[in-house]
Amino acid sequence: MEKIKVIIWGFGAMGSGMAKMLLKKKGVEIVGVCDRNEKRVGKSIFEVLGVENKNHNEVIINSDIESVMSTKPDIALVATDSFTEKTFPKLKQLLENKINVISTAEEMAYPKAQNPELSKKLDEIAKENNVSVLGTGINPGLIMDLLVVCLTGCMTDVEHIEAERVNSLSPFGSAVMEEQGVGITVDEFEKGVKDGTLAGHVGFKESINMIGDAIGWPVEKFEQQMKPIVTNVDRQSPYGFAKAGNVAGVNMTGQGYVDGEVKIDMKHPQQIEPEMEGTHTGDYIRIKGTPEVNMSIKPEVEGGLGTIAMCVNMIPHVINAPSGLKTMIDLPVPRAIMGDIRELIRK
Repeated sequence: MEKIKVIIWGFGAMGSGMAKMLLKKKGVEIVGVCDRNEKRVGKSIFEVLGVENKNHNEVIINSDIESVMSTKPDIALVATDSFTEKTFPKLKQLLENKINVISTAEEMAYPKAQNPELSKKLDEIAKENNVSVLGTGINPGLIMDLLVVCLTGCMTDVEHIEAERVNSLSPFGSAVMEEQGVGITVDEFEKGVKDGTLAGHVGFKESINMIGDAIGWPVEKFEQQMKPIVTNVDRQSPYGFAKAGNVAGVNMTGQGYVDGEVKIDMKHPQQIEPEMEGTHTGDYIRIKGTPEVNMSIKPEVEGGLGTIAMCVNMIPHVINAPSGLKTMIDLPVPRAIMGDIRELIRK
């Protein structure tokens, strides 16, 4: 069997990270990269990544997705947007060219939660072209939803779910910095929350609805709150900067109501360089029921690497899947792939 052909759309922090991971894997080949950043277009991916080309075909970054798609890839990894509506045209274009897709867009982890019509269209387009599309990442995609669902599998009864992720934003790119308000003033933050221009963490509604649908809790109401995390010292990350007195991140909380009660609680404070002021990262899942489940991971599962790995490790499962729009509760559980990826392909 030929190597699995992969293209990457978006070569920022996540896309370039996926490329580095793919270059170390067996049975897979990067055949094209699309990016609109003028500093990267026309350059070799190996030059941009700062790695040696070890018997891999040359790949020049191209701003024209039509040219990149002409390589006839088996799957595309799209790391450009956070919202279903914004990434929809890109996904549609790829699917109509009969290319399977994995997207890092947070809303795509469970798109019917906020975009049922676009979700239906994506499913129809994918089925018409006999390919599949999945949205995934570290969160949403694994830590605060799929892992929660898996842990309920050992329970006879569930009463209440709380998922908490205390994490660092430092590994993420400029798009995430903007969404979280990193570097802006508190007044600008409050204004952004009020007028809806500040996204904060994207994915609570998706995670809550994924959990609810998976275990049979129809979520009737969703609420979320955003508060600024103000730094007392200057903080610098690879893609963000917050001076003392400004916003270093956002403290997000969210709730899912079932039968008039809060049944699913989400807590997610995230900021750049949290250790600079004594905040230690970690992932926590607390499920009340029979038997009670308490999970703790310290420090957090690193967000940047986690998202990169989730996308790459789901490649064979998306290629194998029946055509249509898929979510993480539709496919086999993610796992590291240490052997030849082609050995997992069933089609």
